[in-house]
Amino acid sequence: ILYLCLQIIGTVFNKETEYALRGLVYIQAQNSLGRRPGILEIAQEIDAPHFYTAKILQRLVRLGFIVSQKGKGGGFYFDPGKEALSLKKLIIATEGDTLFCGCGFGLKKCDENNPCPLHEKFAPIREALNKLVSEESVQSLAQKSYNGEEMHSPRLR
Repeated sequence: ILYLCLQIIGTVFNKETEYALRGLVYIQAQNSLGRRPGILEIAQEIDAPHFYTAKILQRLVRLGFIVSQKGKGGGFYFDPGKEALSLKKLIIATEGDTLFCGCGFGLKKCDENNPCPLHEKFAPIREALNKLVSEESVQSLAQKSYNGEEMHSPRLR
């Protein structure tokens, strides 16, 4: 499931969303081991540019998705008192909600009464994707990617 989710993310979503998800999954997996990874480690592990990764993670800190602590023992971590971060919430924060309610053909007015040429085939795909990202969280993906002490790296490329 993790590989499939990340493949979908990499082909459907923009790079910011892809790097955000891969970074957050890595952070959560490391937090589960009692570690708080720093930006250089995260960027290297998710195979992403360092400065772009830093910019994305700082935005996620401002949104309250993760916490950043400087100094010895610092790094990025999830607040254990917060609920799991759904993939849908992350995607909406990085891309908006167009994927979940927009037209697959890009029309502004598209519905059952005024369908676009793709409506009949795109609607079930959009519903399935909405279900997938609503049911999965960063934490659930991190747990699925963690096997004993070995992290199945979220690197795809």
